Amino acid sequence: MAHRITAGADILLMPSRFEPCGLNQLYAMNYGTVPVVHAVGGLRDTVQPFNPFDESGLGWTFDRAEANKLMAALWNCISTYREYKKSWEGIQQRGMSQDLSWDNAAQQYEEVLVAAKYQW
Repeated sequence: MAHRITAGADILLMPSRFEPCGLNQLYAMNYGTVPVVHAVGGLRDTVQPFNPFDESGLGWTFDRAEANKLMAALWNCISTYREYKKSWEGIQQRGMSQDLSWDNAAQQYEEVLVAAKYQW
């Protein structure tokens, strides 16, 4: 049921104060639901902020758990949804086209370990 709700939503608001990993934003992006998250832990690592100038990014982040920061990020998100449909669709497409498989994660982890090994 939770996956159906997430898949049916346009925006996922996740103002967590602490989030070591986070799977909900990954599920959301996989379904085309755009995340608005507090930039902590795994949320900061997985949701690259939308940049309207080069049409990059996967959602919106805010840097401090304060109401005004959350509202500003949400306002930017909703404004894009309402006024810039092509940009919105691009955010959805980028989110859905990510390779979030364990094989990809393992490959990236191995690359980090190999790079660390040769820095000594």
